[in-house]
Amino acid sequence: MKKSTVYNEDEFLMISGIQHFSFCRRRWALIHLEEKWNENYLTVEGRVMHERVHNSDVVDYHNSIITYRDMAVKSAELGITGRCDAVEFVPCENGIELFGKPGQWSVRLVEYKHGNGNFKESDRLQLIAQVMCLEEMFCCDIDYAFVFYNQTHRRDKVQASAELREKLKSMLLEMYDYYNRGYTPRVKTGQKCRNCSLKDICIPQLPKRLTVEKYLENAYEDREA
Repeated sequence: MKKSTVYNEDEFLMISGIQHFSFCRRRWALIHLEEKWNENYLTVEGRVMHERVHNSDVVDYHNSIITYRDMAVKSAELGITGRCDAVEFVPCENGIELFGKPGQWSVRLVEYKHGNGNFKESDRLQLIAQVMCLEEMFCCDIDYAFVFYNQTHRRDKVQASAELREKLKSMLLEMYDYYNRGYTPRVKTGQKCRNCSLKDICIPQLPKRLTVEKYLENAYEDREA
């Protein structure tokens, strides 16, 4: 993605969609282009966990660390917006300044995930997107962030590497291409489809340029004929 690229806020894609897109392009398009959604036990467990974490009215002070929850973030350069589960500001030298707070601070991101600590690429890419938003907003550099998995109850460190950053930028370009064309791609079925909450409405055998909504509309017309 070129550094000169700046998106308008009404064009911004959701950071949460990065995880969907990394897992399955078609799943992302069904949710974010065709506005289809269905829940299963995995999505419910994940939603409940995030509802417990997200409380933007609470600011935690512990061991000199300030923690803001459910922080809204965005990047005009990347064209994305979303919310961070927890952003910690840690006292340090040569950090950023916070309004109304003495001293200087480093920025530390913590994302909460449902699972057992098996790093998925989708988790890393979503985390890096949030890191890059925070860097743009606070004019700082963030070298790493953390994922907290609910089944292990520990933080796993993720380096904000140049490789992950470039991978994210390439993925966002592909997402914007689909978004601007309103294109829902086909998908090869596989084991990952078994636990997908949209498997009953995905209909992967659809022609490339036919949306689920149009498919169902045509099927209804055929029955009425």
